[in-house]
Amino acid sequence: MEKKIITFGEIMLRLATPDHQRFTQTTSFCVSFGGGEANVAVSLANFGLQTEFVTRLPKNDLGQSVLMDLKKHSVGTNHILLGGDRLGIYFLETGSVSRPSKVVYDRAHSSIAEIKPGMIDWNVVFEGVSWFHWTGITPAISEGAALVCREAIEEAKRKGITVSCDLNFRKNLWKWGKTAGEVMTDLVKGCDVILGNEEDAEKVFWIKPEGTDVSSGHVSAAKYESVCVKLMKQFPEAKKVIITLRGSINADHNTWSGVLYDGKKLFEAPEYQITHIVDRVGGGDSFMGGLIYGLLTYPGDDQKALNFAVAASCLKHTIHGDYNLVSVSEVEQLMKGDGSGRVVR
Repeated sequence: MEKKIITFGEIMLRLATPDHQRFTQTTSFCVSFGGGEANVAVSLANFGLQTEFVTRLPKNDLGQSVLMDLKKHSVGTNHILLGGDRLGIYFLETGSVSRPSKVVYDRAHSSIAEIKPGMIDWNVVFEGVSWFHWTGITPAISEGAALVCREAIEEAKRKGITVSCDLNFRKNLWKWGKTAGEVMTDLVKGCDVILGNEEDAEKVFWIKPEGTDVSSGHVSAAKYESVCVKLMKQFPEAKKVIITLRGSINADHNTWSGVLYDGKKLFEAPEYQITHIVDRVGGGDSFMGGLIYGLLTYPGDDQKALNFAVAASCLKHTIHGDYNLVSVSEVEQLMKGDGSGRVVR
């Protein structure tokens, strides 16, 4: 089957303060677009895979700007709905050293938040598709978005399409009446590949590794095997569970790695020291994009797929904006140990 991937979720206008300025002092914003599933789609398209992003956008100039931006990055837009009143916005204040970054959302009543079941014909969307990806952000937006997400998962399973999920817990979004645990338990049951960061499993499903501290600057990979085992026991349909491991030394210096559990063996990726971080927003999405690419491109080699995901997302931290704009060859070069940053001529 052709390696065509569908992602579904919200894309927003991103307004970021320049030069690490605070919201209270800036007089301008750097404008771009971003959102979990769109970021994954851009990564995959950038790696040469056929990708379609599904969402709902307002029929105005901002919606048109989103379509143009996605097309610029070779992401398919054939199944994007037009309707609703507004594009969601998020404001980003990029932290530095001991001052963390901050995000302020302005996405209530966005076009995608007001989507309803039956608006998307998933039978048509999934023609010729091998992979479907969603994140925990989408069902957090609204009850309608959660129900449409369930429609997509159920149709994908009927068609034998691989389904992946990034748990992506966002406490500030779960406001429409149900908790993340209530909604996500039902949706994640249909997933073949489950990704979470070092805290998602605890905050969504109350599964926590013992004796870990993400603020210590180092996260022990081996201690997350128990999290993977418990997630797979709760969701037996899952074939792989992956945890990204970020140790926060400060806002500019993180350690970065990940583990993959296939039900029998725990694979551990190399740990990278990411210093002088340019932009960490979208780091988990770049990992997911790299992971999907790796699992599709290196079938049977979970270690290589995991290593590709970690290296790809390590490079994302050097790029402004949500999108990971690196090539396969650049990722492979870092996987081989070349992180010198020498000029390429």
